[in-house]
Amino acid sequence: MPSTELLIAFFITTSVFAYIPGPAMLYATAQTIARGRWSGFMAAVGIHLGCTVHVIAAAAGLSVLFHAVPVLYLVVKLAGAAYLVWLGISMFRAKSDGGEINPHAIGAKSGRRAFMESITVEVLNPKTALFFLAFLPQFIDASAALPVWAQFLILGSLANLIFSSADIVCVLLAGVIVTRLKRSSGAQRLMRRAGGALLVGLGAHLALQRT
Repeated sequence: MPSTELLIAFFITTSVFAYIPGPAMLYATAQTIARGRWSGFMAAVGIHLGCTVHVIAAAAGLSVLFHAVPVLYLVVKLAGAAYLVWLGISMFRAKSDGGEINPHAIGAKSGRRAFMESITVEVLNPKTALFFLAFLPQFIDASAALPVWAQFLILGSLANLIFSSADIVCVLLAGVIVTRLKRSSGAQRLMRRAGGALLVGLGAHLALQRT
């Protein structure tokens, strides 16, 4: 493994990156606002698993493909952006029985949906792959006993856990707001639309953002 000094620098730098508001945090917040705290937690878990795919890809060297084939990067990025916009529009236009959100709809079923959607969103985010590809090598020790791919896998998994902790903090904070507003059907509709609008905004941002 890298030296102790390098690991300390890794944890500090990763924590700073993780707790700066970013797309994953906003996505988990949007799911919480629109569907409730449980869906927010499931979204955070889905993001974590989707990010794990990128960690494994980085360890295997597959992320280099995004650098080598710019068209592939563009296709994946636009697919992810389109999926986010579609989710946001679907959430924004969703209707509830009698003007109120069915509590069963925001329970286990919404949690499962948020989980699956979040995995797809994160896997289709090529910037996550490029982040690991650019970030992790700074903390890799080529002379260490562990091979480079194993260091990539371990450090990437640790970074993923730190980023997931930030997402969970956002879910908890958003959950406080949701709990206070959930008694009002008007507030429920507003939260669902706000969450949908946030997802559309994230999709547009991803599509328009330069590499």
